[in-house]
Amino acid sequence: KFQDMYDVEKFKMNLDGVVKVVDKLPAEWTTKKPAVIRVPNRVTEDFILDTIQPAFQKNSYLRLAIIFSSVSLKPKGTNNKDLDSTACHAMFTGLKLNAEYSEVAEQMLGRLKELSQKSDGRVLAVDTRTDLLEKKTCKTSAGARRKGCYNPQEVLNFLKKVGFSANTTIYLTETWWHKGLNNLKKAFPNTYTKDDIMPAEKKGEFLNSGDSDLARALDLEICSQSDVFVPAIPGMFYGNVAGKRIASGLTQILVPAPVVGGSAQASDFVSTYITKKSHFAYSCYC
Repeated sequence: KFQDMYDVEKFKMNLDGVVKVVDKLPAEWTTKKPAVIRVPNRVTEDFILDTIQPAFQKNSYLRLAIIFSSVSLKPKGTNNKDLDSTACHAMFTGLKLNAEYSEVAEQMLGRLKELSQKSDGRVLAVDTRTDLLEKKTCKTSAGARRKGCYNPQEVLNFLKKVGFSANTTIYLTETWWHKGLNNLKKAFPNTYTKDDIMPAEKKGEFLNSGDSDLARALDLEICSQSDVFVPAIPGMFYGNVAGKRIASGLTQILVPAPVVGGSAQASDFVSTYITKKSHFAYSCYC
């Protein structure tokens, strides 16, 4: 449930004056069925006026089912400042993990920072997920600079070629260690998963529950606050992390790509969300 994971009071406070949020349905609506409207993420003003508004005027009780037809978080070029402001509130300030979950994320990040003090003092977070890699092929499109996703061996090669030292502290968005990560660990011994850095007393609740949403929420917090973020998997997670990092000024986001030759500058691989300021978050904070 939403209230189990997020700070409901903060959510309501941040949206106060923008939209009314209630804890439960009014009694007169509890026995009725809502009309279900499929809504694309980053909904446009035209869609609201042409689809949602007429349905709401007719039914007065809607359930909006979000469909992710696009994973892009580039600005849509709308001239509706109220709509943009509402989107900013909802995407970047409205949601905060509840106190218990936020504390666990802070403990994990603190552990990584503690470990990094034995090396170069930086924490690099890499979003690489074996479960997705096993389900999709990661082929380079014709003429494309980057592939759809990068496996651990390719991430290893990229990090070495752009100059990360062997003692760099790396966090992987994996729950458990598996043999596919062994070469990465051999090249970068200070590489850790959730199981490696989570407080032992929390593992039963957070790692053995099978709650993938909770695991990703922890990943989001850590990847948003690490010194460097490397999205080896494209998608909404990358965009959401980028937005939170832009908000806090942490713009070191390196997008993997094939490196021609023996080495390259890390600055050549900074996300276009940063170099071109093409992320929606820039319209919220800049």
